[in-house]
Amino acid sequence: MTTPNGAIVLFSGGQDSTTCLAWALSRYERVETIGFDYGQRHAVELTVRPVLLQKIRAQFPQWAGKLGEDHLIDLSLISKISSTAMTEDVEIVMQENGLPNTFVPGRNLLFMTVAATVAYRRGLNVLVGGMCETDFSGYPDCRDDTMKALQVALNLGMATQIKLETPLMWIDKSETWKLAQDLGGDALVDLIRADTHTCYLGQRGALHDWGYGCGTCPACALRARGYQQFRSTGGV
Repeated sequence: MTTPNGAIVLFSGGQDSTTCLAWALSRYERVETIGFDYGQRHAVELTVRPVLLQKIRAQFPQWAGKLGEDHLIDLSLISKISSTAMTEDVEIVMQENGLPNTFVPGRNLLFMTVAATVAYRRGLNVLVGGMCETDFSGYPDCRDDTMKALQVALNLGMATQIKLETPLMWIDKSETWKLAQDLGGDALVDLIRADTHTCYLGQRGALHDWGYGCGTCPACALRARGYQQFRSTGGV
């Protein structure tokens, strides 16, 4: 039985997916989360996920009753069939094809396909992901055209009417911080800053004003620059 306005959010434990979770909780009657263990170098993100979910339930009572089951899926096959800086301890560099070696081929396609399969079983009709064309490293599986094509393929292949939502697709990191503030106020911004994880290298040593991370990898650079822009326009 499909739940009207039921969504499943691709929830990694990072800034973008936490903002997407808040976005979904503000719109849908029932929201579940799904995460993936794919042998990622920054596996610390898997440890922050349950803490974040617990804090969201405790700090945002308006969402607590909507937030349902969390699903953690083993997709370690990704690390076995690919060779990237996200799954191996190698330097982050640009490749001959113009993409950084942090690109994991097929990752988002697999994530969405598995999420759609779980949504089918759970009676949920919306998939929410943090893909973005504005502030990203050129990953082809983050593009709007890819998500639209995938939505068509999934619905044809499963005879469903699942909708893929990407609320961050056309906004930059500064606007992502602002969206979080609009959704959950300064409390959500503070939660994202202190409790999420985005750093590709998995570092959680020092807490910067923008959050934890090495401060130099592409993910940290985007997050830090976006936070400073957010602050300069009147954010927290």
